[in-house]
Amino acid sequence: MAVEYLKKASRTAETGREDLRETVAAMLEEIRAGGEPVVRRFSAEFDRWDGEVVVSPETIEAARKALPERIKDDIRFAHDNIRRFAEAQLATVGECEIEVIPGLMAGQRQLPVTTAGCYVPGGRYSHVASAIMTVTTAKVAGVRNILACSPPRPGIGIPSALLFTLDLCGADRILNLGGVQGVAAMAFGYFVPAKADILVGPGNQYVAEAKRILFGEVGIDMFAGPTDSLIVADGTADPRLVAADLVGQAEHGYNSPVWLATTDRALAEEVLHLVPELIAALPDPNGQNAKAAWDDYAEVILCGDREEMAETADAYAPEHLHVQAADLDWWLSRLRAYGSLFLGEETTVAFGDKTSGPNHVLPTSGAARYTGGLSVHKFLKTVTWQRATPAAARPLAEATARISRLEGMEGHARTADIRLEKFFPGEHFDLRPSEEG
Repeated sequence: MAVEYLKKASRTAETGREDLRETVAAMLEEIRAGGEPVVRRFSAEFDRWDGEVVVSPETIEAARKALPERIKDDIRFAHDNIRRFAEAQLATVGECEIEVIPGLMAGQRQLPVTTAGCYVPGGRYSHVASAIMTVTTAKVAGVRNILACSPPRPGIGIPSALLFTLDLCGADRILNLGGVQGVAAMAFGYFVPAKADILVGPGNQYVAEAKRILFGEVGIDMFAGPTDSLIVADGTADPRLVAADLVGQAEHGYNSPVWLATTDRALAEEVLHLVPELIAALPDPNGQNAKAAWDDYAEVILCGDREEMAETADAYAPEHLHVQAADLDWWLSRLRAYGSLFLGEETTVAFGDKTSGPNHVLPTSGAARYTGGLSVHKFLKTVTWQRATPAAARPLAEATARISRLEGMEGHARTADIRLEKFFPGEHFDLRPSEEG
């Protein structure tokens, strides 16, 4: 059967999106030309901050002392889980070596980037979890220099919980900088010992656009849009949990889509009834964000069977995909497009957002069709090498010379010719491309 929309979005994450490219590009060029003084000026203008840019060891120590022990224990718990998962990922990455033909050895190595820049969002919330996800993963991957920046609060700087977290996870230098100026400082090497080779971490639309413009000059984790989540649920699901999970993700922002695909009309109708009540019970601005996201971006989709639900999920390719349905092993083997998968009502996206281990920096806006989220692999370069004996060089040089001339690349061909002359003097080789065909 064709899917039926019991609730249809009136807007998408891209609807009405301000064209930021010109503004952000101008800021980046001004920072590039003017250096650190321009960064400080933007920081004063946008974050109302004129204090220290590089956070001092004394400030970090004061932050550590200011935090209650229970909060520090919770942060350590999350850090341990995320570190262990990243270490397990690293164990799956291998180097190899093969004798391709007798005398020709080739292989691959896994080399971490030298310097990573981790952006940690600020603003209304202290994104402790984002600090853990980015810095810890870079540390496990073996990155030598880890930079981090986060928007300072006026008169305060980076909140104590974030400073403690960044230091615990292994940040080598922490900057009281947010927005475009923070991204630029790490990319251009201002206030830090080295330019970032890769920029990672979530941020607002200005941060995302800055990373998009700088991609190529530096690496980035992914192109990011508003966070999104989809739940697939059958008649065995608890509508209270489904509704709560939708609201929890809608809280992220006014344009954060949440979707429900279900085979059970009664469940869908109960969720549609419960969600507004749960949103109304949230404090503002959380409730305002969730209401806007639900009213304008949310969808509830009635499907004919579980295969149709799976097809819907793959088509949406959500950042977060939560299965609250029977036969979880079937869903794990069937689903193909998601940033991170949550199986069963015993877990929730919030666990993944904060503490459970797998990374929460994930592809949005359908990008899960072709990429996964942040992992140790993002900080590693798979590079290759080769070496050969003179005997192995002979067939390589002959074939290379002929293929190069077939392509019209005489300079390439002659680098092969000269080796045949050196290693096999006096021998004759037919190095013309075949005239057949």
